[in-house]
Amino acid sequence: MLSILTNPSLFSGLQTLREVNTRVAESSKAVSTGQKLRGALDDASNFAISQGLRGELRAIDAVIQGLNSAKGVAKVAVAGAEATSDILNDIRVKIIEASNPGITTQQRQIIQNDYVNLLADMRNILENSTFNSINLLIEIAVPFNLAVGQVLNLDVLSNTRGDTIRLGGHRLDLIYARLANEDLNSIANANAALNIWNTNISFMNSALGDLGADSRQLEFQVDNLIQIRDQVSGGLGNIVDADLAREAAALAAAQVQQQLSVQTLNIAKSQPTIVQQLFERG
Repeated sequence: MLSILTNPSLFSGLQTLREVNTRVAESSKAVSTGQKLRGALDDASNFAISQGLRGELRAIDAVIQGLNSAKGVAKVAVAGAEATSDILNDIRVKIIEASNPGITTQQRQIIQNDYVNLLADMRNILENSTFNSINLLIEIAVPFNLAVGQVLNLDVLSNTRGDTIRLGGHRLDLIYARLANEDLNSIANANAALNIWNTNISFMNSALGDLGADSRQLEFQVDNLIQIRDQVSGGLGNIVDADLAREAAALAAAQVQQQLSVQTLNIAKSQPTIVQQLFERG
C-alpha cells in the first residue's frame, strides 16, 4: 500500500535497524573487552554464579598466601634443624676426643674451647632460625605470650572450609641448654656429656622428621590449591569470556546487515515522494 500519511516499510526498517545496531554494539563490546558477560543486565543468573566464583578465587588466593608464609617458617626451621644436627655431630666428636685418657691437659683445654665455640654456634643457629618473627626451634615468649617452657605450634588455614595444618614446634634450645651445663675438663665430665648427647639425639632426629613432614604437607596443599584455583578460573572463563573468533564474525555480519538496513530505510523513506510524483504526473 502506498500512502503519504503512513509508511509501514519505514517503521519496519527502523525496527530492523535498531535490532542490528544492538547486535553491533554487543559484538563490539565483546571483541573490545574479551567478555560476553559484563554485568547482571547481560545475564543475571550467570553473573551471580560468576561473582561467586570470583569470591572463591580470592579466598583461595588468600589461603595460598598464608600457606606460602607458613612454608617460609617451615623451610627456615628445617634449615636450622639440619644445621643444628650437623653441629651436634661435631660436638659428639669433641666429647669423644675429650674421653681419651691419653690427651694432655693443654689438648683437653683446646677441646673444651672448641666445645664451647660449637655450642655458641648452635645457639646462634637456633636463634636465627626465625621467619616473620616466628621460630619453631626455641622458646619465644614475645610476641606470642607463651608460658615458660611452652612450645610454639603454628596453625595455618589449609583450605576455604576453615581446616588447618599445624606446624609443630620443637625446643631444640633445650638440647643446647643441657649440653651447655656440661664441660669436658675431665674424662668423667666428658662421659657425662656423652650420656647427655646420646639421650637427646633421638629428640633431634624426631624433630627433623616432623619438620620435614610438615614442610612436605604444606607443599602438597599449596600445589593442590593451585590446581583447584586453575579449575575454578577455567570455569569462570567459560561463563564470562567471549569467543573472540565467533564474536568477530558476528560483528562483521552485523555491520553488513547494518549497511543493508540503512539502504532499505532510505528506500522506504522515498515511498511518499513516489506517491507525490504520481499525482503531479496526473
